[in-house]
Amino acid sequence: MTRIGVVVFPGSNCDLDTLRGLELAGAEAVPLWHEQGSLEGSAAVVLPGGFAYGDYLRAGVIARFSPVMRAVSAFAAEGGLVLGICNGFQVIAEAGLVPGALLRNRGLRFLGRDVWISAEQLDTPFTSLVGDGRPLRMPIAHGEGCYFADDATLDQLERDGQVLFRYVHADGTPAGAEGDPANPNGSLRAIAGVRNARGNVAGLMPHPERASDRLLGSDDGLPILRSLVDAAARAEREPALAAVR
Repeated sequence: MTRIGVVVFPGSNCDLDTLRGLELAGAEAVPLWHEQGSLEGSAAVVLPGGFAYGDYLRAGVIARFSPVMRAVSAFAAEGGLVLGICNGFQVIAEAGLVPGALLRNRGLRFLGRDVWISAEQLDTPFTSLVGDGRPLRMPIAHGEGCYFADDATLDQLERDGQVLFRYVHADGTPAGAEGDPANPNGSLRAIAGVRNARGNVAGLMPHPERASDRLLGSDDGLPILRSLVDAAARAEREPALAAVR
């Protein structure tokens, strides 16, 4: 069974949900404490949601200096698969593992509700099992989820296929700019998730692990977790042929 590590920071509150979601996706999910320097042979790593180090100073800015992040950064540099969810997205953005930054929501309020997103790319390690690109319903829970980058970076992300998910309406029509309720935090170009240029590191603001079982109201997030597990398993079997190696 493919081992997926879930980093646990002081203040993480979605680690158990993420461990369970990965188990439902077919992985052996193991917690990785923030003070350790080893990823314990993980084939992929997930940084979960929460409030790492209390989100003091700025969300993710302290966590990016924790010992485990040195191992995560080295793993990513070697082509290892890394997924940051919500606060985890903020951490990997602060660490420079993905482009852009997560700013305060445009309405300056914490938001916790279901949203709809659509995968922009269906051939990545994080979306390969999502299917036909239909809108996916899953929750958000963040105060600093507004994706921001300068125009040149945004244009490059569009050109190179690095925009992974966008906020959409329930019928799949694109969300608009600030003020459109389908784009809850006012993210530029309605971006909900991005990946790095190499394609092995991704960040996503909505919570797929909280939508991994129909008992939770939606299992639309499970294909994202299954995509990660499947890609990690393939990388273990055929590292020379893996898309991100």
